[in-house]
Amino acid sequence: MANSALLVMDVQRDVVAIADHGSGYLPRLRRAIDGARAAGIPVIYVVMGLRPGDPQVSPRNKVMANVLRAGLFTEGAPGTEIHDDVAPQQGDVVVTKRRGSAFSGSDLDLVLRARDIDSLVLTGIATSAVVLSTLWRAIDLDFGLTVLTDACLDTDPEVHTMLTERLFPQWADVVTVEDWLKMIAPSTP
Repeated sequence: MANSALLVMDVQRDVVAIADHGSGYLPRLRRAIDGARAAGIPVIYVVMGLRPGDPQVSPRNKVMANVLRAGLFTEGAPGTEIHDDVAPQQGDVVVTKRRGSAFSGSDLDLVLRARDIDSLVLTGIATSAVVLSTLWRAIDLDFGLTVLTDACLDTDPEVHTMLTERLFPQWADVVTVEDWLKMIAPSTP
């Protein structure tokens, strides 16, 4: 795990309000973050940030056009901030992306290469959006991949289950937060 990083993706206030309805998601994610820090694994936050009326969003991009219409992810808006329950600490890197994948329109690849990181542990909201699109891009970039199933969340539980049980295991190690914590630091409480 020496060359790994934990990616915490799109866990922003508005997204959590839309996707999490008392599932215990944030405490599980907090455990993964705390475990990564205890094991010396860098925690990198990835957030979606769009300029007001973002000139980079084409009306042909249905997903991004809907995001803009809903008023989500506008830079500087309170709902765009990382949720307080999993907020970064001093020394954590926060990367801003402009599209679905953590790599799209961001300097994530540069941050990872500068730290000689070659393996990623993926978490975030939504499984069918940022996690899926980041996983695909990371595969093309030859990163080793782990997905923490219960530190990912989707508005559609069936889609989450299909992705984490049927699709992701073809390209990544897919484990729970507790199993991952045992792998990185057997004495983690």
